[in-house]
Amino acid sequence: MTNKLNRRKSSAAAGRIDPWLLTATLLLGGFGLVMVLSSSGIMAERVFSDKYFFFKRQLIFTGVGLAGMLACMQIPRRLLYGLTYIWVAIAVVLLGLCITPLGVNVNGASRWINLGPVNLQPLEYAKVALVLYLAYFFAKKQEMVKSFSVGVLPPFIVTGFLCGLLLLQPDFGGAVVLSMLLFFMCAVGGTRFIYLLGSGIVGAGAGWMLISSSPYRLKRWTAFLDPFASAQNEGYQLVQSLYAFGSGRIFGTGIGAGKQKLFFLPEAHNDFIMAVVGEELGFVGMSLFFIAIGFFLYRAFRVALNQEDLQDRFTGFGITCIIALGMILNLAVVLGTVPPKGVAMPFISYGGSSLTVSFICAGILLNLSRSAKE
Repeated sequence: MTNKLNRRKSSAAAGRIDPWLLTATLLLGGFGLVMVLSSSGIMAERVFSDKYFFFKRQLIFTGVGLAGMLACMQIPRRLLYGLTYIWVAIAVVLLGLCITPLGVNVNGASRWINLGPVNLQPLEYAKVALVLYLAYFFAKKQEMVKSFSVGVLPPFIVTGFLCGLLLLQPDFGGAVVLSMLLFFMCAVGGTRFIYLLGSGIVGAGAGWMLISSSPYRLKRWTAFLDPFASAQNEGYQLVQSLYAFGSGRIFGTGIGAGKQKLFFLPEAHNDFIMAVVGEELGFVGMSLFFIAIGFFLYRAFRVALNQEDLQDRFTGFGITCIIALGMILNLAVVLGTVPPKGVAMPFISYGGSSLTVSFICAGILLNLSRSAKE
């Protein structure tokens, strides 16, 4: 029986990748390059005297990401899954290095590791490591997953440890993202609903305590509720983002013709790049972008749901959740529907770690698509 299963998985691994998912990935990556070029030129010219500075770096990051995607498309799943605990250990080490002298402190938070010409953000890689661990755990423990000691404690302890390292940086938003990944993986993995409900209540209470006990977080929360009340302080970035969307109207100002990126909108090429998209492409352009990401997520979830092997299915679901949460949270922040948090738009925002991990996730999904049922 085992040999038969192995032959079936070997045959499936040699199947054809999903061409639509690959096409959607390349289109999103290409669109990201265009928008980074449009949104970063003014800032790059002023700071580095080279308006193509950020674009050239993003081009290099794209090349690295595509190489990672190709590697993940070809890597045997036995190797990927067999190193599950190694991936988690690497994530722990990288997150721990952020709070050492090797960490790069920006605006009071050490969320990056300096690697010479680039900075590495361990959170992005920790997401993938956590998903691989949770997929492995729930696939192997299905018979005991309904119990508290097995279905709750191990995954919550591992995730809680990673979240603890993030809170030390501090990165409250990153801890929330990992917690959301845990919740969704537990939901599909078979954890009892009562345990999920209880943990959600406890988590929400703990989150509010962390927000209310930190003046900085509390100001960001109140600014989110009424950004125009503090339009020159905590609410400034969100207000400028809303101005950008309003200026775009139906068809936008045209690529390159946006005004908010002229030092009005901070992080125009990073976390708030979608505000530039909204201003320059308008409602029509944003609608087309929504269709593109919707199609990508449809093909990705389809790959996950059509897996016969349980670990493959959980892995595909979790990897898709990484991309989906990034897209949803980023749009929610720039549109002012959730409190501000540094969440990059997958494939679009400037940044090596986010872009590379986005392509790695796509590579894993394309790998899984070889064995997806038609």
